[in-house]
Amino acid sequence: MTNSVLLVEDDSSIATVVTEALREEGYSVTACDSLATRDAILAERSFDVMLTDIVLGDGDGLESIGVVREAAPDMPIIVLSAQNTLDTAVRVSDSHAFEYFPKPFDLDELSQAVGRAVSGRPGGQKIEPQEETSLPLIGRSLAMQDVYRMITRVLRNDLTVLVTGESGTGKELVAEAIHELGSRRTGPFVAVNMAAIPHDLLESELFGHERGAFSGAAGQHIGKFEQANGGTLFLDEIGDMPIDAQTRLLRALQAGRIRRVGGRHEIGVDVRIVAATNRDLVPMIGEGKFREDLYYRLNVVPIHLPPLRDRKADIGALCRHFLGQAASEGLPQRQFSEAALVRLSSHSWRGNVRELRNVVFRLALLARDDVIETADVEANLPSLMTGQGGDSNSEFEAALIGWLGQHGPSSGALYHDALAAFEKPLFEHALRETEGNQVRAAQLLGINRNTLRKRLSDLNVVAQDFVRRT
Repeated sequence: MTNSVLLVEDDSSIATVVTEALREEGYSVTACDSLATRDAILAERSFDVMLTDIVLGDGDGLESIGVVREAAPDMPIIVLSAQNTLDTAVRVSDSHAFEYFPKPFDLDELSQAVGRAVSGRPGGQKIEPQEETSLPLIGRSLAMQDVYRMITRVLRNDLTVLVTGESGTGKELVAEAIHELGSRRTGPFVAVNMAAIPHDLLESELFGHERGAFSGAAGQHIGKFEQANGGTLFLDEIGDMPIDAQTRLLRALQAGRIRRVGGRHEIGVDVRIVAATNRDLVPMIGEGKFREDLYYRLNVVPIHLPPLRDRKADIGALCRHFLGQAASEGLPQRQFSEAALVRLSSHSWRGNVRELRNVVFRLALLARDDVIETADVEANLPSLMTGQGGDSNSEFEAALIGWLGQHGPSSGALYHDALAAFEKPLFEHALRETEGNQVRAAQLLGINRNTLRKRLSDLNVVAQDFVRRT
């Protein structure tokens, strides 16, 4: 018996391609381009599966799924949409749709999903409806669609998630989204950066300690595991955790119980773990720097965040979003010209979304007019606006030449002016990479900590501004 498909799509080219592809697979396809026609067809006959767009000429295909459920409560529904945001992915999951395909989609994958639907095999993870929330992840690029879909699949379970990606890609935002949209959203969200805590204090920070447990332990301290009880514990930069502390972390994850440093009794904890790293943990296992059993305990659901250079189509939306944030924090209301956005999109963005945000905030402060033009980008941040790749020394030389081109004949202070122009971004970069940790920033720069402090003071750079807010 031929399986029947109802396709609701008002883009005639997409409707034609999908119809032909499914008919070649042996399906009987009925296509329509409106909600009214859809409802009239469903009143007359039933289908094995329905494919529907969201934005249609006479309404929202997602909001009206309830009407479809009344007419065909058991019919699987596959949603197609060009509104490719995390908000859309969550709305689709809220609707209990069988599967979600952001446009443009792969026809073979769509055909396989239709096959699963008609055979009764499970589709995407369904979650309970929930109140609207402010979703932190921005972007509609294809590279971000897998991220959104993976997030929606872990919202109603407590599976451990390992988020990977370069520094500055937004790994903590993924952890926050999983917490805020999931079943533990009423509990606490606690973040801890493994790289920012001295190794000898890490176990105390995670598990707490009793009074007198060690020198300086004047009172009882409640650790991050207990603080996160009933909620989500985000373990950032897990690859920087010392091997001995990894052993105790593994034991806590396996048993669901912790013991404070200096304590005699174990304490039960109920936390959802989301870990993150910008390092490749697999070679670290071979080098004896990361426990293999801990890796498999953490890497239950992997989510990889792409670098910004692989999702440049999102740069315009990100820039507008950050301009809005800047305005809400008291900076002037600005907008970008299209040419300025093109110029920003040509940069390689080694610091990823974090670097882009800092650049946009700086432009919001320093731009000469309400509309940020290409000249503003180049004049204010020449050292950041070099090409897309190549040798870093040549890029730096090109940036220096560009800076010199912006300055006329020297008044005798060109050497010091150039140092000041390039030294401040260098120090700010080191603080961003180490999240305000001055000891690690000095190590990264290869200078004495006292020298770092003096230069920060001279350059009016405040290290506390770069500390992560939790």
